[in-house]
Amino acid sequence: MAALPAKLGIVAGGGQLPKQLAEFCDSKDIQTFIVGFENQTDPSMLEGRAHELTRLGAAGQIIRILREHGYSDLVMIGSIKRPKLAELRPDLRTATFFAKLGLRVLSDDGLLKAIRAELEEEGFTIYGIHEIMDGLLMPVGHLTKLKPTVNQQLDIVDGLKASKKIGEEDIGQSVVVFDRRILGTEDDKGTNDLIRRSAQQGAILVKSRKPQQDRKLDMPTIGPDTVKLCSSLGYAGIAAEAGDVLVVNREEMIALADEAGMFVTGI
Repeated sequence: MAALPAKLGIVAGGGQLPKQLAEFCDSKDIQTFIVGFENQTDPSMLEGRAHELTRLGAAGQIIRILREHGYSDLVMIGSIKRPKLAELRPDLRTATFFAKLGLRVLSDDGLLKAIRAELEEEGFTIYGIHEIMDGLLMPVGHLTKLKPTVNQQLDIVDGLKASKKIGEEDIGQSVVVFDRRILGTEDDKGTNDLIRRSAQQGAILVKSRKPQQDRKLDMPTIGPDTVKLCSSLGYAGIAAEAGDVLVVNREEMIALADEAGMFVTGI
């Protein structure tokens, strides 16, 4: 891993990863400044930390805040619930950006890549969270005491092919598979919705990265909450693409899966 920056701006969405990154930076004496978003960022991660809250549509303000505080190295991490246009209220900087994008704004992948290009053009260096923190990427092999059976391994292979197919079509990242049948595929309602509507005793959740996703900005994740939901609905296990899926709170996730009698494996 390359040398870590001395100062890091964290543009934080929702979920646990922004907080995990901030705590890691604390442990390494990396100075941080957090830009959070109204109704998106977990308020608990902001307590006692240098931060400012803004709205998603205030790109000009975000750039100004980071520059004023002397931050040029950034990580953009965390889930973002897509706001209604009325909530977005784009400032002039954002409106100009959207106008330049045109139809690309309709694609999550196109939008994120355009945001990265715009920030880099403004002089910022963008890091993926996995470039700052070790041990976040799913490794190859089994993380849990329980391992998939031979038949379940065949299901996982089928699931990976299916998840890659919907990924290439920019539909989703995950599928649910059981007994060589794809029970459901992810759509714009997300992975948790897929897990609930495709639940079957013994089913397997398979998650991979869309081939076109920017690894610095938009990596799929699994973690304790994924295990809790799957175990409550009778899933046999979870398989995630090694090197391309982030694992949130790995030790807790493994402990929960072992307790539930589920497997978690990297493929």
